[in-house]
Amino acid sequence: MTTDFSNTLSALAEIVGPDWVKTDDSELQNYGKDWTSAYPVAPRAAVLPASIEEVQAIVRLANQQQFALVPSGGRTGLSGGAVASHGEVVVAFDRMNAIVDFNRADRQVVCQAGVITEQLQQFAEEKGLYYPVDFASAGSSQLGGNVATNAGGIKVIRYGMTRNWVAGMKVVTGTGELLDCNRGLAKNATGYDLRHLFIGSEGTLGLIVELTMSLTSQPQDPTVLLLGVDKMTDTMPVLQAFQEKLPLTAFEFFSEKALQHVVAEKGLPRPFETATDFYALIEFENRGEQDMDTAMALFEHCLEQGWISDGTISQSLTQAESLWRLREDISETISRFTPYKNDISVKVSRVPQFLADVDALVSEAYPDFEIIWFGHIGDGNVHLNILKPDSLSREDFLSQCSKVSEMVFAVVQEYEGSVSAEHGVGLLKKPFLKFARGEQEIAYMKAIKQVFDPHNILNPGKLIDL
Repeated sequence: MTTDFSNTLSALAEIVGPDWVKTDDSELQNYGKDWTSAYPVAPRAAVLPASIEEVQAIVRLANQQQFALVPSGGRTGLSGGAVASHGEVVVAFDRMNAIVDFNRADRQVVCQAGVITEQLQQFAEEKGLYYPVDFASAGSSQLGGNVATNAGGIKVIRYGMTRNWVAGMKVVTGTGELLDCNRGLAKNATGYDLRHLFIGSEGTLGLIVELTMSLTSQPQDPTVLLLGVDKMTDTMPVLQAFQEKLPLTAFEFFSEKALQHVVAEKGLPRPFETATDFYALIEFENRGEQDMDTAMALFEHCLEQGWISDGTISQSLTQAESLWRLREDISETISRFTPYKNDISVKVSRVPQFLADVDALVSEAYPDFEIIWFGHIGDGNVHLNILKPDSLSREDFLSQCSKVSEMVFAVVQEYEGSVSAEHGVGLLKKPFLKFARGEQEIAYMKAIKQVFDPHNILNPGKLIDL
């Protein structure tokens, strides 16, 4: 360690206290990573502030001494956005985890950035309300990270992305200034809404320190219907039929290959005897006997049209949770195969043909790769997971998958889609941003970055290069 950095560590300790500056290698490995494992983890220190003022002081020190900062939330990201690989100082928000205020009339909660997603969900439930943004990492992801990546999840078809629930935010810019954006207002027509610049900016424009999150009414008796679908193209008329008649809260899909892995790994029973190439999981609010009758009538209609070949419906909350596990346990189940993940989206109506084109492309180019499909088909977001063959080294596998991504994203561009629907860009998708954003858009993004972070100290090298 250089003398200069020793001085930096001392200055950081003065800001947050010596116990909250971490330099032990095991702690640096913990704080300097996310769920990707394709990049080296090499921060020089990790610092855990407890207040907005401490965050401001850290940013000002970074400007004075010219060292880079990497914001770290729950470290559940999948694009390398929170990885510190080049001697940066990690700013972890684990200590800023308090729910500061709640207003029942406004249905709003003021939270520090380190509040865990599930913590907010449980708080809302205790108040008889509902925070609807939900995904597999809800038990460890933090709100600041969710907002920084505009996280989506399984309820987007009904409730939208994280962006829809941010009523206000406080953010520390790259110069250490504190911005208080929107202040929880439902209507505010006073020019640029800077809040929406920081949502999805992946910590490159500012460090989110406090959030005012909106809540809504709890859904009534969420009921799950799982359907067997032989052809992906048939998922569209099924979606349309159900969406016209019932208040859907989710419309998910997964492949038979994905189901086989979950059943084998988790010891779960198959949902029904018939095996189909794909499965559609539908969740709707069962507001009374009429809704259940409607669901059964729609099920019969889809059978008669030949769009589905079998199905089952939950009769209790326990059964609904069991059916959801067939979809929600996929990522954890296939993690041992070192999957290469692609998180892509197109318009909902184009999903079946898009998926067929990509599947054919990858299968032809790499016949030895096992492809696992699942995703949020109701909002156009599909997850392509390629499993590593035992015969390939990790390095060769990642190299070949990078070539796969280039081909896949070319198809995404043809369909006018996105190379990252909900996981962010980070390091993993940065080389492919050109497939989703035009040259002028990227130029404006760089210009915005320079306004809010003129010395390029906030998460440099992520999302865009200056």
